Amino acid sequence: MTETPDAAARMAKGPRPSDFVAGSGPAPQQAEDAKPFDPLRLCIFATISLLGWVFGPLAVVVFAGVGFAGYWKARQAGLTRSRCYLRDTRLVLGYLAALAAAGVWGLVIVVQRWLQTPT
Repeated sequence: MTETPDAAARMAKGPRPSDFVAGSGPAPQQAEDAKPFDPLRLCIFATISLLGWVFGPLAVVVFAGVGFAGYWKARQAGLTRSRCYLRDTRLVLGYLAALAAAGVWGLVIVVQRWLQTPT
């Protein structure tokens, strides 16, 4: 796997640590050509991770279900290639269905633990 995924390549194009030191910023031409890196996706990933940690399998089921519904509608409208790392929408739908199934399995285990009587 020598190819760099598109998302990783975009993240790697962000500012270098030396760009934040006074007096060592990018060359004037480079500053005009390149717009600053926006780490919005990283913030989204962190927020989703937090929700997953707080709500556990329920969050997995909800996010996978919403994603599956969105990709299902897009596929019905003719979308066959996605910007997702998996690219093919059939693979994305399978992945999201597997995540939803794992989330349901996790919910079953959590509910079983709640219903067990202490001995």
